[in-house]
Amino acid sequence: MAAIDMFRSVRATGHDGVEGTVSPLPAPGNQTGFTLLEILIAMIVVAFGLLGLFGLQAKAQKAETESYERTQALVLIQDIVDRMNANRADSFAQAYVTASPVGGGGVLIDCSAKTGADLDLCEWGNLLKGSTETANGAACSTASGTGCIGAMLSASGCIAYDATTELADSTGAVQAGTGIYTISVVWQGLSASVIPSAQQTCVSTLSGARMVTSTLRIAALGAQ
Repeated sequence: MAAIDMFRSVRATGHDGVEGTVSPLPAPGNQTGFTLLEILIAMIVVAFGLLGLFGLQAKAQKAETESYERTQALVLIQDIVDRMNANRADSFAQAYVTASPVGGGGVLIDCSAKTGADLDLCEWGNLLKGSTETANGAACSTASGTGCIGAMLSASGCIAYDATTELADSTGAVQAGTGIYTISVVWQGLSASVIPSAQQTCVSTLSGARMVTSTLRIAALGAQ
């Protein structure tokens, strides 16, 4: 009690011996409410900052995933380009042109009985379905494709040929098979987007679709 009284008022004796009272000191409890308000405001500011940080991290992760999928698509395009360059006879014969999209998810296709361009397209289709990587405990085979996770979501590929771009030899004769191939890979992206109608050369029904394309011309020694 004496300690509390010391905060409230202080008795002092002057030089003349007369006892007086010094102005009372403010009680500590008078500052409590103001301190709690400061803490509350600080907590609110920190909370909003953390929410912004979490949102930024989510967007960064989505962008990283989109970049990874685009890299996968470019690798898959290069795979079929290498196959076509290695099999020029079927490339000149336009055997790699696809009548419908290849891949698209689902079970794998048995390619063991196929040869040439048919084998390349069959294996490329399985790669687009994700055959290179399998989820733990799930099947990725000709019976079930639930475990195929080695490619983009709903990835499909198309190969088109433009005969109007074929080259001619020194006599002016057109060299069949020397035109430009357009190879497209389409997949399901993570955010909404639309492929322009003029570029919808493959699958156009996906919501938030992504697409990468590449062109290829098979060289002919006699062409000019």
